Order: sequence, then structure tokens, then C-alpha cells
Amino acid sequence: MGGIMTAEIAHHWPVPPQDGYTVDDLLTLPDLPPHTELIDGSLVFVSPQRDFHSIVIDMLVAGLRRTAPLEMKVRREMTVVLDKRNGPEPDVVVVQADAVRSRNQTCFQAGDVLLAVEVVSPESEARDHDTKPHKYAAAGIPHFWLVEMAGFDHAPVVHAFELDKTKRAYTPVGTYRDTLKLTAPFDVDIDLTEIDNL
Repeated sequence: MGGIMTAEIAHHWPVPPQDGYTVDDLLTLPDLPPHTELIDGSLVFVSPQRDFHSIVIDMLVAGLRRTAPLEMKVRREMTVVLDKRNGPEPDVVVVQADAVRSRNQTCFQAGDVLLAVEVVSPESEARDHDTKPHKYAAAGIPHFWLVEMAGFDHAPVVHAFELDKTKRAYTPVGTYRDTLKLTAPFDVDIDLTEIDNL
């Protein structure tokens, strides 16, 4: 007897179509890992979430929901359809309330999004700083926030941007460290130091 039995595990990686994937593929392919994104027709798989990423998302969602007007809704980690070959998943979005049509809904159209927020992770740094803001601006999303971990205390820093419609590019509105206080897309007042209690 004495032999060691080993089980072979077969991995079946998706093979992309010749012209790349589409948003329809992203929304219908079975067994994709959670939070898979579509960027330029390629599927992007995300690494496991860090604690900072998770609690910053929770803090921003709670803070935005406190003051969001009835005609706007706040959602986390939902696909946003920018075009046929781009379906990123911002960490937080503010959308028009009438864009929320079903509890089974899996995505929003770019035209319904008023604010997209990305919390930077080491593995997504280039996408969050360059690729996604460029694509969000080109799709006409009016506001964008980029959140980074900074300092020895690993505090969140929020860089807020507003769309320049003529250039289809974002311009800086401000950088916020302790308090995030803005008047667009609605009156926002979030104590960023709350992270110490989460």
C-alpha cells in the first residue's frame, strides 16, 4: 500500500474572445471572482481587500448616506458601465435614485453616476490614479474622489476632483485630511478621523 495519493486540480482560466470581453460578458460569465472588473476588454481580478480599504469604504458610505438628498442613492462596489468594453467597479458611487430599479440589479450606467470613489490599494494604484479617472471623466461622471492611506498613522486622505466638461478631464477641488466638507454633488460633511473608532 504505502503510496501517496495526490489529487490533480485542474484550473480552467477563461480565454478571452479575439476582440476582448464586453460588459455583457462581465455581467453573465459564470463563476467570476467577486469584484471582477472589465478594463479595455480585459477582465481584472482584484486582490484580497486590506482592512484600510474596507473601513474607509464603510466610513464614506455611512457619511454620504447621512446627508444624501432623497433623489440620490449611495452604493458600494457596483459595476458602472462606461462603454461596451469598460465596466469598472468603483468602491463607492452616488447615483440618481431612479437608477436603482431592482434589488437584483448588478450595474449602473455612467450617465446615472454623480460621484465615483476609488480607495487606493497597492495592486490597483496605477488603475486608480490614471486609468479609472481618465475613463470616468471621458464617460462624463461629474465628481471623482481618490482616497489614499497616508502618514505614520495610516490616516485617509481624500483628493476631490470635478469634471471640466469642455476638456473631459478632472480638475482638483481640494485635498482633505481630517474633515471632508464639500457642497457637491451635495452637502457632504464627513469626519475622517472616525476611522480610529472603526
